[in-house]
Amino acid sequence: MKEKKIIEDSRELAKPFRITKGKNFRLKDFDPAETGNFKPEDKARIKEALENGIQMLARLQDILYAQDRWAVLLVVQAMDAAGKDGVIKHVMSGVNPQGCQVYSFKNPSAIELDHDYLWRCNKCLPQRGHIGVFNRSYYEETLIVRVHPELLNQERIPKTLVTENLWDNRFHDIRSFERYLSRNGTVIRKFFLNVSADEQKRRFLERLDNPVKNWKFSESDIRERAFWKKYRRAYQEMIKNTASPYAPWYVVPADNKWFTRLIVAGVLVETLASLHLKYPEVTAEQHKALLAAKKTLLAER
Repeated sequence: MKEKKIIEDSRELAKPFRITKGKNFRLKDFDPAETGNFKPEDKARIKEALENGIQMLARLQDILYAQDRWAVLLVVQAMDAAGKDGVIKHVMSGVNPQGCQVYSFKNPSAIELDHDYLWRCNKCLPQRGHIGVFNRSYYEETLIVRVHPELLNQERIPKTLVTENLWDNRFHDIRSFERYLSRNGTVIRKFFLNVSADEQKRRFLERLDNPVKNWKFSESDIRERAFWKKYRRAYQEMIKNTASPYAPWYVVPADNKWFTRLIVAGVLVETLASLHLKYPEVTAEQHKALLAAKKTLLAER
């Protein structure tokens, strides 16, 4: 009964932030400081909800791994300092590492630039029974490259293909890619961690003031912050053009890290529960082999 309630609570928690149709999507309609029915002072309730979600996720992931039918791909996108690493670290803390892989996609290498932009992510897709996490992804090609179109020169795409339709074509290709994956057993969930400019500034200053966090700061963080409005427009267009029932976006409030983690954990629990996972059934022949193995072990002296 408790498990059923955790799943129901997870579904209700995640529902307001789920985008499956992007036609009327506007990023300004989503408050980065939203905390739902939770208050920062509800520490015990927050802790219990997150622990329940992580434990439930661990149980469902064990069945996912054993069943070996579905693969789950989580795409995490955000502005700098929105908390991507922290979300992955905390939410996936109870998951068996054997059934989970995390890939961080930074600046493409020379070899990666010699391939199409989906190539480097395509070869890192999760296998059946596994959860794959993309910390940034192929969506960078509709974000940073759109904000800085000069980066297209590094990709050496034939000039005749770099037209005014480039971004629409990329959205179309991504939708087709995700539909293909979903039709072949890969469940896709995408997260945009929606942090405000004020909160990003606060976190940057914290990194600068705290010696323990100095290593997290990069000069590029400040350079990219200058393009804040352009990035917001790019994110809005990205979600608007690639949200779908088979690969929904979740616009997750990120000003309060604890709430971000609650939402992401809730989405994962709801997603795995929706697959109606079951441990593999033992056939009569397998059962016979198990009995034989037990008899052998009991006969040992």
